[in-house]
Amino acid sequence: MVQRYQSPVRVYKYPFELVMAAYEKRFPTCPQIPVFLGSEVLRESRSPDGAVHVVERSCRLRVDAPRLLRKIAGVEHVVFVQTNILNWKERTLLIEAHNETFANRVLVNEHCSYTVHPENEDWTCFEQSASLDIRSFFGFENALEKIAMKQYTANVKRGKEVIEHYLNELISQGTSHIPRWTPAPVREEDARNQAGPRDPGSSEAQGPSSALGPALEAVGMDGDKLDADYIERCLGHLTPMQASCLIQLRLWLQETHKGKIPKDEHILRFLRARDFHLDKAREMLCQSLSWRKQHQVDLLLQTWQPPALLEEFYAGGWHYQDIDGRPLYILRLGQMDTKGLMKAVGEEALLRHVLSVNEEGQKRCEGSTRQLGRPISSWTCLLDLEGLNMRHLWRPGVKALLRMIEVVEDNYPETLGRLLIVRAPRVFPVLWTLISPFINENTRHKFLIYSGSNYQGPGGLVDYLDREVIPDFLGGESVCNVPEGGLVPKSLYMTEEEQEHADQLRQWSETYHSASVLRGAPHEVAVEILEGESVITWDFDILRGDVVFSLYHTKQVPRLGARDPGTRASGQLIDKGWVLGRDYSRVEAPLVCREGESIQGSHVTRWPGVYLLQWQMHSPPGSVACSLPGMDDVLTALHSPGPKCKLLYYCEVLASEDFRGSMSSLESCTSGFSQLSTTTSSSSSGQSHSSSLVSR
Repeated sequence: MVQRYQSPVRVYKYPFELVMAAYEKRFPTCPQIPVFLGSEVLRESRSPDGAVHVVERSCRLRVDAPRLLRKIAGVEHVVFVQTNILNWKERTLLIEAHNETFANRVLVNEHCSYTVHPENEDWTCFEQSASLDIRSFFGFENALEKIAMKQYTANVKRGKEVIEHYLNELISQGTSHIPRWTPAPVREEDARNQAGPRDPGSSEAQGPSSALGPALEAVGMDGDKLDADYIERCLGHLTPMQASCLIQLRLWLQETHKGKIPKDEHILRFLRARDFHLDKAREMLCQSLSWRKQHQVDLLLQTWQPPALLEEFYAGGWHYQDIDGRPLYILRLGQMDTKGLMKAVGEEALLRHVLSVNEEGQKRCEGSTRQLGRPISSWTCLLDLEGLNMRHLWRPGVKALLRMIEVVEDNYPETLGRLLIVRAPRVFPVLWTLISPFINENTRHKFLIYSGSNYQGPGGLVDYLDREVIPDFLGGESVCNVPEGGLVPKSLYMTEEEQEHADQLRQWSETYHSASVLRGAPHEVAVEILEGESVITWDFDILRGDVVFSLYHTKQVPRLGARDPGTRASGQLIDKGWVLGRDYSRVEAPLVCREGESIQGSHVTRWPGVYLLQWQMHSPPGSVACSLPGMDDVLTALHSPGPKCKLLYYCEVLASEDFRGSMSSLESCTSGFSQLSTTTSSSSSGQSHSSSLVSR
């Protein structure tokens, strides 16, 4: 027997276009409807004039039924196919849905429509009907019928609440009016196309670039609508709600902003970065415009001339386009001496150079849009990490990188279309844990990460770059002129006076702690680890003398003495009565560090407890080093004018939860990173993984 359901006509006292904007917010997921697990677009098409938009979706619904029934059926969710036909000209939305799951046993058909109220064109009507035909269902036909009709009635009521929720959200965000659809005016060029063929050599046949230039600034004749052809060719697909937000934000800027009004493409990036929340996008854009004015960023491409040293050692440059027509930027970070560059040109010069790359990227996107006749609003970055190691964990360099990420995220949103990270080494998860919290979630979704040679072959770079564009150093056919980087000679470093003038010495000294190491009196720092698979990182410079660096683990708590709350215990901490191998154990092989060297390293902990970083004076050949000096040795060292070593150090703990979370985010990337993450995880669980590197 077929059961039928007909809902009463529901009236929304809002225009059709605004109701459609609220309806679109239900996809691809809708937290307000718990049984709706998500949807995926199967097919999508539009009429030539843009009036009719057809979308076919696959929707997953959770089965809200007794556990016994779910177990017998063998499913936790069911799949429905929904077809939407949206006609902007007629102002109608027709929805048809049917079940795919158990279609041979149960047949569900649903028909819905949104139409304009017959007596008030600023109101919208909603009607819904459904049929349920249960042919056979493991003997539970009657129970299933009752459950289905009960759920259906509840979901109909919930659907009304959801639309009203999103309508209120749109209005609270400043979107209370969306212009009605109007046909795009027939352009003179299109009229000539219809009249007859053109001479390929004539000016009319020069392609989109000749006709598109003026259109980049074009708007509708009445000022409150965007030309449909302009949207399609310069901005990409926009829903009426999104186009309305763009118009409102641009009009607001024209009324309030003093100075040059940004192009629509620029405004649109900020709207997308804030999910078209008008107030949030306006605040973000205004702050960015003030920043651009303060730092004269609009003139950067005309005024910035990178120092010759940067042109030689900064391993980055533009290289053709990706497979989608986006400009391609290649950065060989693993080959770049970030510490040397910062000591040679300073952090501010590096930041200006990064900003110039982003400005050039926007300019190239505009050129690609004109050349291809379709919107190109972002670029692709190919990041080669071959050579990345512990020296890249130099703390001032990491801080500078975080600052650059913050500036770019705030002022160049939605400009990165895709980030292809290749040849990621084992140290990469540590760096990723440090920087990933500062990267916007939307941006992280654009990362594709490959370890080893996983970038080669199907699923690798060939899916995103034409073979003739893949650079030669990655096995491709294209000769790449991007500088190879390399170590910056110390002779090119800025003098201390120049660094003081750039305020770098003060910034760096605030990062590090200073310590003195006497013969027989090592310097030790205690780090308490609450759970395994945390990461201890260290970074230190040897200013005078030679020292031996070691890392120990103990389950005992050293006698720390009085100290301020929240500070890390340091000094001489290992009790002289302790026995190596019984009371504490060495987990990092001793490393001899020479005067003038800079050391960076990390250790993935295996056990909780206290870890002790130790620096002791290096004994010359023929003498015996002892990590547990007697009291007489200490007193002698403190009162004698003998040799003394000095160092600056910094250490940090990456919590196990953060490190595992960063590993999970890497594994969830569409990439070949699983091999790397497996290696790192197994090394940290089977035995402690640690390494140090001298970076000069």
